[in-house]
Amino acid sequence: MKTAEKLAAGWLLTFGFMFVMLSAAEVFNKTTMEKSITLPLSWDGSIEFAAPTDTPVIDNNAVEHLIFGVPSLTLGTWLTLGLYRQSRQEKKALNQQVSDRLQSIFYGMLQENHGRVTVLGFAMKSQLPAAHARQYLDEKAKEFNANFKVNEEGAVSYHFDV
Repeated sequence: MKTAEKLAAGWLLTFGFMFVMLSAAEVFNKTTMEKSITLPLSWDGSIEFAAPTDTPVIDNNAVEHLIFGVPSLTLGTWLTLGLYRQSRQEKKALNQQVSDRLQSIFYGMLQENHGRVTVLGFAMKSQLPAAHARQYLDEKAKEFNANFKVNEEGAVSYHFDV
């Protein structure tokens, strides 16, 4: 469904932009045609004006292109903004789910191990890469004023007061 909406938005924006540009081109052609009318001088020095014949046709074409272009652009923009908002909400919900899952794992480990958590243990249980697990534990350690202990191998364990 999202793919169809994305395609529809893309086509509407493309067609709308094309029709608006055609309308602008028609208006531009009209103004350049009016400027390029040469004024023939008669023998007595007076200027003869010839009535332009194509101007109403150009005006009609410009209006027709606008009638198709503006609604297409509007609908395409509306669809695009809706898809963007929906995507943002889905990302926010997914981030909230991940945050809730990590928090649940973290608190569970604190209860099981009486406040002692290692990076390796947290990474294994949460299935996070070691760098992300360390970053998460560092943030929680700052938040809860945890103590750090380093063993002989250099592994860091976090000690939280439970």
